[in-house]
Amino acid sequence: MSDPTDLSNLRDIVVPPDVSFWPPAPGWWAVGAVCAVAAGVAVAAAARHRRRNAYRREALRALTTAEGADISTILKRAALAAFPREQVASLSGAAWLAFLDRTGGTAFANTALLEMTYGGRGDRDAAVAQARRWIERHRC
Repeated sequence: MSDPTDLSNLRDIVVPPDVSFWPPAPGWWAVGAVCAVAAGVAVAAAARHRRRNAYRREALRALTTAEGADISTILKRAALAAFPREQVASLSGAAWLAFLDRTGGTAFANTALLEMTYGGRGDRDAAVAQARRWIERHRC
């Protein structure tokens, strides 16, 4: 008779097959769906932001070749795109500069833009820098 304690009677342990990668568990489907929705919302928000700021890009592009009173005209077009027409269209002179200061946190009232727009002389680079700052930073 054979001895039950004899080591020659040992057999390998039966290992179950590896867990399949596909199909994933239901929880992973939920995580994937949430990620897809979040990505869609992020893309839509980015597209909406880009579309809303198209006037800023156009104004900044126009500033590169602007001279004198053109700077104020570019600012007026940008303001008309961003703010209600009734609030912006009738502004001129000191009221226009005060509007720019109020909405952009700038100091147009005592600067080169005032001199260039109404006097014809002034520091173009300083006026463009101020206009660029207003276009980039103003809030509606």
